Amino acid sequence: MSAEETAPPVTAFLLIKTMPEWLAMTPEERVHAFGTEVMSVVKARTTGVRSRFYDTEFYSTRVTDVWVWEADDHEAYQLLIDALRETPFWDRYFEVVDLLVGTENGYARTYNVDPVATVST
Repeated sequence: MSAEETAPPVTAFLLIKTMPEWLAMTPEERVHAFGTEVMSVVKARTTGVRSRFYDTEFYSTRVTDVWVWEADDHEAYQLLIDALRETPFWDRYFEVVDLLVGTENGYARTYNVDPVATVST
């Protein structure tokens, strides 16, 4: 299968809100808990996933953070969500407000057209 024929990665935007238990920890305790209780499980149970974390609490009270995950395929994404649900991340440290999942430029592949995107100058 050529690069053009491979399935596009799955991108998931996890809209989350911090919970009181998370906020009661010191920053050092949060970093430790996230590494040992959340990310260690994700790393042990998944492959083909990458993430970025965005703070939004400066502008929103409903969603305090957005965790963007890119998975190589739907199976990798499902394993990721299963792993997260088995950690204190899910509904203990954070409330998952919403999950927005998609593939970049899906319409362009469907209709065989060039994607519409802006280019930085």
